[in-house]
Amino acid sequence: MRGMLIAIVAPLLLIAGSDSDAVKKDIAQLQGEWSMVSGEIDKQPMPEALLKGSKRVAKGDETTVTIGGMLFMKAKFTVDPSKKPKTIDYMMTEGLTKGKTQLGIYELDGDTVKFCFAKPGQDRPTEFVTKEGSGRTLSVWKREKK
Repeated sequence: MRGMLIAIVAPLLLIAGSDSDAVKKDIAQLQGEWSMVSGEIDKQPMPEALLKGSKRVAKGDETTVTIGGMLFMKAKFTVDPSKKPKTIDYMMTEGLTKGKTQLGIYELDGDTVKFCFAKPGQDRPTEFVTKEGSGRTLSVWKREKK
């Protein structure tokens, strides 16, 4: 009986451990300073002037976005790389949506990361697109070289 229990539980622990490793790996890949290369809200592209001044800095499980040197938002975040597409949740700690949660998806590709977020209170996006009136944001960021 004990051997049977171990045979059932051991693979489950391996699966849980691999999820944890995947989470740690993606959080590690999201660390550092990033510059926005493109962005849109409700299908409207962000003005070039805003793109040039946009920075995203991630340390641990916290990310801060500044635009033109001004704080845009700060959030604690969690990721789930086992989902398709991968999911990210922001628990907003500073900015216009402080105290709210934003649900999003992300895609890492080397030194580039793409995010699509719903506005607070809306369902998580399932694809990397915005639509007029959706309140969604889509952004692509490039890691800053040191």
